[in-house]
Amino acid sequence: MKEEGPRLRRSLSLLLLILYGVGVTIGAGIYVLIGAVAGHAGRFAPLSFVIAAIVMGLTVCSYAELCTRYPVAAGEPAYVKAAFQRRWLSTITGVIMIASGVIAAATVALGSTGYILQFVDVPVWLIVITVVVGLGVISAGGILESVLLASIFTIIEVAGLLIIIVAAVYADIPFSNAIFTWPSLEAGTWLGIGYASLLAFFAFTGFEDLTNLVEEAKSPERSIPIAMAVTLIITTVLYVLITAIAVVALRPKELSASPAPLSLVYRNIAGFSPAVISGIAIVATLNTIIAQMTMATRVVYGMARQGDLPRFLGSVNRVTATPGNATALIILMVLCLALFVSFEKLAEFTSLATLVVFALVNLALIGIRWKTIPPQAGPIIKVPILIPWLGLATCIGMIATSL
Repeated sequence: MKEEGPRLRRSLSLLLLILYGVGVTIGAGIYVLIGAVAGHAGRFAPLSFVIAAIVMGLTVCSYAELCTRYPVAAGEPAYVKAAFQRRWLSTITGVIMIASGVIAAATVALGSTGYILQFVDVPVWLIVITVVVGLGVISAGGILESVLLASIFTIIEVAGLLIIIVAAVYADIPFSNAIFTWPSLEAGTWLGIGYASLLAFFAFTGFEDLTNLVEEAKSPERSIPIAMAVTLIITTVLYVLITAIAVVALRPKELSASPAPLSLVYRNIAGFSPAVISGIAIVATLNTIIAQMTMATRVVYGMARQGDLPRFLGSVNRVTATPGNATALIILMVLCLALFVSFEKLAEFTSLATLVVFALVNLALIGIRWKTIPPQAGPIIKVPILIPWLGLATCIGMIATSL
């Protein structure tokens, strides 16, 4: 059936996609979650980030092939539908994907309050409502405007991390010890690292959002896979360095207790007011919130266009060329979670939901290759069949860690 009404506009270059991916990933990870990860893994927190990056890297490869085979918004449900021809399964995948984006946005909205409270003394609920509604309005204003804003935010938040790294080098902090020291074989130590890696996995969520911008990207079959790979490399390097600095500069217990952990790290190693880092952290968290909300609305839009959700959620505003009804729904859902659920529990739920989706994505690629289903578009990227099998196994392993 021919679809009517305006469609999404292709306006995103490779550079904007990379900045978007890096921005959403970093904002969720280092500025908000470093304290929680250090609280469970202690001085081995950098290893938890490395483990999470390996799991993420395998799934990145599977996404790279699938998004070139099926260049559509709401990619994950489309991949599952293509592999298994079960509409109910693709619908469940999409709903979980929406849930992961909504929970992630709520998590970071709640995490941002610790930094915002460094500057203003207002109730947390008021901060949450202002941030979520304000960013939702920006998201509804247009995808190019949203991603341009996110790109500016990305430059600022990466600069904040570089400031901390330079300060640590200048202060002669021996952070290499935390990177290259291997933990003992004690079960308790590895259980802590394993659970911390589950939380750290949340810090890498973001690259998959890029696949849901495929209908708004220029040359998506080339730019989306490159943007995902570059995002993973940049964020992994920054995460390991910053985490190593943090656990050497401060006791992990201090980090986990702080509502603004990186501000505390900067003040400890540089001896200066943490106001600049707190300000940058606010920018970083806002970046992640807007990106996660944008992703969730695109999944809602894509599923509505495919007939898996009510059609009115697939409508596009003729002026802004964005899915307005889907955006309003996501704003409401994020607010409900951020106001009524605790931060660490939200982070854990996000990781679990994302891991379930990633497991289904890897399984979908295995099914597609097994049945030799032809791609909807070409040329495509083709990865070794061992990759999705390893991706599936590592996702299941991390889910088991939480249990």
